Amino acid sequence: MNHPFILLICALFLVKCSSTDTSSDASEVTPPDQSTAYSDVDLYVTKPDQSELFNLQANKVPSYTENGNFSITVDPETTYQTIDGFGFSLTGGSALHLNTMSDTSRAEILNELFDADNIGVSYLRISIGASDLDAEVFSYDDLSEGETDESLERFSIEKDKENLIPVLKEILAVNPNIKIMGSPWSAPTWMKTNNNSIGGSLKPEYYTVYADYFVKYIEAYEAEGITVDAITVQNEPLHDGNNPSMYMEAIDQADFVKNHLGPAFEAAGIQTKIIVWDHNADNPSYPMTIFADAEANKYVDGSAFHLYGGSIDNLSTVHNAYPDKNLYFTEQWVGVNSEFDDNLLWHTRELIVGATRNWCKTVLEWNLASNSNLEIHTDGGCTECLGALTIDGDTVKRNVAYYIIAHASKFVRPGSVRVSSNYSSDLPNVAFETPSGDIVVIVVNNTSIDMAFNIKSPSGSISTSLDAGAVGTYVW
Repeated sequence: MNHPFILLICALFLVKCSSTDTSSDASEVTPPDQSTAYSDVDLYVTKPDQSELFNLQANKVPSYTENGNFSITVDPETTYQTIDGFGFSLTGGSALHLNTMSDTSRAEILNELFDADNIGVSYLRISIGASDLDAEVFSYDDLSEGETDESLERFSIEKDKENLIPVLKEILAVNPNIKIMGSPWSAPTWMKTNNNSIGGSLKPEYYTVYADYFVKYIEAYEAEGITVDAITVQNEPLHDGNNPSMYMEAIDQADFVKNHLGPAFEAAGIQTKIIVWDHNADNPSYPMTIFADAEANKYVDGSAFHLYGGSIDNLSTVHNAYPDKNLYFTEQWVGVNSEFDDNLLWHTRELIVGATRNWCKTVLEWNLASNSNLEIHTDGGCTECLGALTIDGDTVKRNVAYYIIAHASKFVRPGSVRVSSNYSSDLPNVAFETPSGDIVVIVVNNTSIDMAFNIKSPSGSISTSLDAGAVGTYVW
């Protein structure tokens, strides 16, 4: 038989336990009471379970109230690098998928991608000749075996006019200010030591010819109304197993730049930036070797990085040694067999936050689009590269790289400046001030529990939270 007094004691005990104060525990999210005041900060959220995908949380961010949670403090008076943009590699395969859509569907997706009122992609990387995500290997001066063309009389960008250039022109109609970077995977095979698209090095006797090849490329694109803002000298110069690819040591790249490419650009009045390395963060000595050569240095704008090896923090080593040289993050792929939540967390933490906190002016994902069969690629090219979009005819699926880039590209417009914010390994973050004066803070919850925290800024302070593994972009 139950005794009434015992029941009363138990009930009081349960009430006491359920009302225990946990406000100082940053890992637990407590819903605001009816008196909560809300800020006018916009919050866009992507959750690892995909229940929210870049969703606007309008009028749902509480104004700051005193609590014991961690605070991200933004200081717009302390500034770092200026941002050029966020975006993707527009490979030949990506362009083909877009170009074979119906005119209406293609216009819709290009507007969604590149209009600043949508996700506002502001930077593209394209290949000079074929990359491994083209239907076939080609250069702009392909010859029969044994032939040479030192005057480049047979130079032609006709293959790019099939898909890449028409799509670029439509993109430029949406965003005339988009910046474009060109990167070669290989020189024409007749210029190489092994006469093959895979591996081999550029023959020294063709250094001048290859420099002229770059000039012709930039001028041919300019004739089409497309400005190439920057080129990298060689994609992944120490990875010679891809198709196509070409091996180039740092000392050879320095020689090519200082004695051939730089002077060729100067003579032709080419303003396109020259960027070196374009490979992994595990070898910061490669670009620094080139920067240490005074004659090469004067032609070089900076260096580009991928993160298939090394630590993103190594990029600051390059900046600290050569603070006058710019840094760019130019490539990272998403594998088809990897998980959405893992990629959302890693790419946001290491690239959107990590690369920009280590001085990068761009963050570019590889690549913009593939189809459901992960096509198109060369024989020996990447067979597992998942595009930011999967395009099958007029059907478009948005994948994780789309959302990763959107969290930055929509708000951190070109000309934005990175500003100071304190870092937390639990809540990696980066802050920017835009040309219009907005403050943008991108935060990722790098833990397995929901986290409550504050963001303090001269534009206003808030108390907020993110689910485990979620990404939030806050805009004042």
